[in-house]
Amino acid sequence: MEHKRVSHLEQIPPEDWGKTPTSVKKLVEEMAQQIEQQEKKLTEVLTVQEQLLEKINQTSKNSSSPPSSDPPGFSKKPPKQKSSKKRGGQPGHKGNSRDLYPIEECSSVIEHHPQLCTNCGATLSGVDTNPYRHQIVEIPPISPIVIEHRLHQLTCTGCGSSTRAKLPEDVNQSGYGVRVVALVALLSGVYRNSQRMVQSAMQEVFGISISLGTVNRLRLEASNAVATCVDEAKLYIQKANIVGADETSFNQGNIDGFNPQQRKAWLWVAVTPLVTFFEIALTRCTQAAQNLLGDNFGGILNSDRHGAYNWVELERRQLCWAHLRREFIKISERPGVSAQLGTALVKQQEKLFELWHRVRDGTLSHCDFGELVLEIRSSIKATLLEADNYSIGTREKTPLAKTVRTCRQLLKVEPAMWLFVTTQGVEPTNNAAERAIRPAVIWRRTSFGSQTQTGSNFVARMLTVVTTLKSQKRNVLEFMTQAVVATRGGTATPSLLPEATTCSDDSDLLTAA
Repeated sequence: MEHKRVSHLEQIPPEDWGKTPTSVKKLVEEMAQQIEQQEKKLTEVLTVQEQLLEKINQTSKNSSSPPSSDPPGFSKKPPKQKSSKKRGGQPGHKGNSRDLYPIEECSSVIEHHPQLCTNCGATLSGVDTNPYRHQIVEIPPISPIVIEHRLHQLTCTGCGSSTRAKLPEDVNQSGYGVRVVALVALLSGVYRNSQRMVQSAMQEVFGISISLGTVNRLRLEASNAVATCVDEAKLYIQKANIVGADETSFNQGNIDGFNPQQRKAWLWVAVTPLVTFFEIALTRCTQAAQNLLGDNFGGILNSDRHGAYNWVELERRQLCWAHLRREFIKISERPGVSAQLGTALVKQQEKLFELWHRVRDGTLSHCDFGELVLEIRSSIKATLLEADNYSIGTREKTPLAKTVRTCRQLLKVEPAMWLFVTTQGVEPTNNAAERAIRPAVIWRRTSFGSQTQTGSNFVARMLTVVTTLKSQKRNVLEFMTQAVVATRGGTATPSLLPEATTCSDDSDLLTAA
């Protein structure tokens, strides 16, 4: 906040200053200027110190930093009091055991009958209609199926020319079957292995010798095989009623010349309960968000406060309260007035989610929840307006100035904080999108991104396929096999869209997700 500085010379009584010799006046004026300069420097140093302290104290609780960046021991929970109960399952607890395979799937069944009674030694007879079942699961030795095609060459006795037989049209020229292609895609896309690790796994586990160049070619074939169904998933997302969106940085090289300016790439994700779509773009601006959701997007968007989403009307937006909570905590950890404002905001946020948890467990109706939230909303808005009343300089960087700017930004989008209160099926957080994007973050860290646009397309398409199929509880390997078979045979590729499910079903499923 700007303060009116009182000069040291202004504190000297006029009558005393008039009697002061000129040489002394000059010396006093010089000393006053030096003091003012030192005070100005001290203010700048204190401001920088406060900024550095705030930066040092950033954690996953008050910023967008991931939990992995928290200092050691930060999230360490206090030790629990020693319980008087015994270890293991308690009385009344439904135990969990390994699921047994159906008898018809067993390779063999060996019957074991007791011969003598363990108590008296008498001979036993009879039939047990419900014997105890114990299964041993084993993997047989894996060896590849190799089919050799011999193309014979014969010489014509009439003209003397030689003719060699040609491969049938249904035999692929790559030399590898559809399940090999699907498996390479699975090892890369689901388990995020590097090309060299895929090469090693194919050799060690399946006995298939394969070069790094071939691994890359098979990945490209798998990527092209699912291109159509991924585009179909994007159209599904753009027509959905409720969509969660998020983005994270990604690295894309320029080996193929498609990123000559070496721009940072961004991985975008759009989430519905049954279909998730990923896309990598060399921008984080509004254009990328519109390309993700569609220019004519008419659904409800659940996201953070990133400016690229501002083209969506506030009436159709739900801001993530997990992000808002971190902003409130950050404000509460600042000194002075900021701490008071932030503490008030955090308390109201906690009240809000106590009520929301009651809605989720069924102890509070959505209608009653809406009425109880009115007071909380009024209190939060009043606190934001209180912060807005403080006057700050344009370039002021004090803690209070940061708080005021944040509160002013929140006031501009305040209506988008409460859509989940009035619209059933809308979640207050964007956790679904953040959970979906987490495997992509791990992939980025282990692979350092991609080197080409083709590599980025493979990453985005595989993430789309894997995340969508897992949400529908479908087998990834079988889907990829069917997609490659369809592409090689020139038939329609399988669909990622859920069967017998329309976009309108998403709003009901999102509540249960």
